[in-house]
Amino acid sequence: MLAKVLSCAMVGLEGLLVEVEVDIALGLPSFTVVGLGDTAVQESRERVRAAVRNSGMSFPMKRLTVNLAPADLRKAGPSYDLPIALGLLLASEQVLGEPGDAVFIGELGLDGSLRHIDGVLPMVAVARQHGKQIVYVPAEDAAEAALVEGMTIIPVTTLAELVRHISGEQRLKPFLADAQFNGEMIEYPTDFRHVQGQEHVKRALEVAAAGGHNVIMTGSPGAGKTLMARALVSILPPMTLNEALEVTKIYSVAGQLPKETPLIRQRPFCAPHHTTSLAGLVGGGASRIKPGMITLAHRGVLFLDELPEFGAKLEVLRQPLEDRIVTLSRANGSVTYPASIMLIAAQNPCLQGLHQKYQK
Repeated sequence: MLAKVLSCAMVGLEGLLVEVEVDIALGLPSFTVVGLGDTAVQESRERVRAAVRNSGMSFPMKRLTVNLAPADLRKAGPSYDLPIALGLLLASEQVLGEPGDAVFIGELGLDGSLRHIDGVLPMVAVARQHGKQIVYVPAEDAAEAALVEGMTIIPVTTLAELVRHISGEQRLKPFLADAQFNGEMIEYPTDFRHVQGQEHVKRALEVAAAGGHNVIMTGSPGAGKTLMARALVSILPPMTLNEALEVTKIYSVAGQLPKETPLIRQRPFCAPHHTTSLAGLVGGGASRIKPGMITLAHRGVLFLDELPEFGAKLEVLRQPLEDRIVTLSRANGSVTYPASIMLIAAQNPCLQGLHQKYQK
């Protein structure tokens, strides 16, 4: 028997609907997943097998084939566990009900519980773009998913709980989101108003903040360069709702979204060490291309302390600073990330400059 369940795949910051097809046929017991899935997708077979059994249902000992369509799109991550398990139970007629036009995303534990996954916000956004109205997500990610307006978010704790819901035995309640965005003042760890002295530098940073200009500061160690760079974000204009959602998407895909803060309202401040690799600066990855520090600082400040120590790696900043985007081309595809940043750099006076000054 054949069953179909909808899910989502991530391509950069954008998503794409994926149709999970599960077919059960007679033959020697086997479990095959096709559709260009990475290692995490292939390992879902063992997670699904254990989760189904530990949820009080039987795993069919037949020939199982799972297809993730479209088959020419590379799939990464464990978010297909839930739709695969549900499709298997529907195909084996252990679940009497219809999932309808809903989208299912989530990673399964061996006990059948659902765990947090990265990229929930852009996945729900793409579901809305395709006219879907109901999305089932792990309960831990419900607040993040609810940031997309006009969607019905169903938080799921366990696979057994979802089975009872679809069968009509015990209905799950939609997640009711509180107001996440308002005009309240944002408290920054380092506030510009608390910086004492250095009036000429503060004036220069105020002008740069007003026009979105890049700045380089040169001064003796301990003069306050790092302090003023960290305080700069406190005088930048507050982010709009669209900007906040854009930044939240980036941190969700990167797996760095704070659990207690589903919506990022503070402008980002990123200060990579000079030993950071090129992939760490611009982004990269083996199976999935993740954003780098340039993209994580989008709509905020990228601070490069000890600028000369970065050396030739500074060349990778030229194109993102001009185009406000960074395009990563790899063997497994090409991804474009936003990179609208303010670049603030700091350096100490070189020894040669000091010697010339003293000689004069």
